[in-house]
Amino acid sequence: MTASLEPTPNELKARAIARDFRTDTITTPTDDMISRFINATRGDNVYGEDQDTEELQDHIAKLAGKEAGLFCVSGTMTNQLAIRTHLTQPPHSVLLDARCHVHCHEAGGVAFHSQATSLAIVPSNGHHLTLEDVEANLVRGDDIHSAPTRIVALENTLSGTVMPQSEVVRISDAMRKEGVIMHCDGARMWEVVAKTGLSLEELCRPFDSVSLCMSKGLGAPIGSVLVGSRALINKAKWFRKLFGGGIRQSGMLAVGARYALDNHLPLLPGTHALAAHLSSSLSDLGVRLVIPTETNMCWIDPTPLGFPLAGLVSRAKARGITLGGSRLICHFQISTEAVNDLINLVTEMKEEFKASSTPMGPLEQAQSQAYAVGQWEGVGVPGKTLRMGVTYDTK
Repeated sequence: MTASLEPTPNELKARAIARDFRTDTITTPTDDMISRFINATRGDNVYGEDQDTEELQDHIAKLAGKEAGLFCVSGTMTNQLAIRTHLTQPPHSVLLDARCHVHCHEAGGVAFHSQATSLAIVPSNGHHLTLEDVEANLVRGDDIHSAPTRIVALENTLSGTVMPQSEVVRISDAMRKEGVIMHCDGARMWEVVAKTGLSLEELCRPFDSVSLCMSKGLGAPIGSVLVGSRALINKAKWFRKLFGGGIRQSGMLAVGARYALDNHLPLLPGTHALAAHLSSSLSDLGVRLVIPTETNMCWIDPTPLGFPLAGLVSRAKARGITLGGSRLICHFQISTEAVNDLINLVTEMKEEFKASSTPMGPLEQAQSQAYAVGQWEGVGVPGKTLRMGVTYDTK
């Protein structure tokens, strides 16, 4: 009997993922990761009786310098659990960056789950919130017309950009004096670890709670871990049950998350290098970069070359390259070949559409070139804030 030479569905998927720039959540479990599932513990995590899950929670909490951790199905859940657990009785407000995931992409969860008003602040420097931004918008006092600020929620990375740790510490120090709680959406905090070399403990130290995604960047099949004090986590377990988020036999998922952390975190600098190569090459061709490439994301606008983003998406699809919009993400399963094929495609389209091109002016060109190497200070176009939202292609 002759063995079939047809590729398996998983092999076909792996080939597609190697050319898919939409996000870093679409990476697929490796055969080696899946082989570990067979020996995963099979206890009931809702009862706190699964060993592998308990060990993962303890390990992540220890890395983050916190007392305890809670494994959940998603970063949206861990963010919303943290905010709901911290808050008690309305009226209250949460101050956050106007572009952040908690505000823009969690279906209004802050209002729905916690009955809180969101104070969505546009950063004055166009890159990240500063203490001055926070203090200018913080709601204080006991005026019965207001909703006092109880939480400042930051995100790191945000759109692939790294919030300076010195600014995080400034905000945290000031908020602790005000009695305001600090939460961090650290869905891509692992990218900050890879970029800066700072320990997870140092990055998480200014916060009372942190949500850490095991899927984005790291490639776990499912899961995020909320870390904080033991009292916070014990209460969050209650709300997790209320949200319907308990996972029974979660050992396999915990093993997958631990494997991803141990084996894929070291690969992240390589994804940053690919993103930098992609950004520099596209900028050199005249593509406008709209956000600095600081980690694994490249944000593009090809219209100066004479063709719209939709045209690039369509032409890329014909070559087996999947784009979701202006955000290009280099994950650890993206191939160098796919990056170079995309660069070559833009090169061809630049020549094809040169008659309708509208090249950038000197200021915009200088900004784009600076963004290509991750620089943002002193190079922004006046009055321009980096990205005010993302439209995700869910088709």
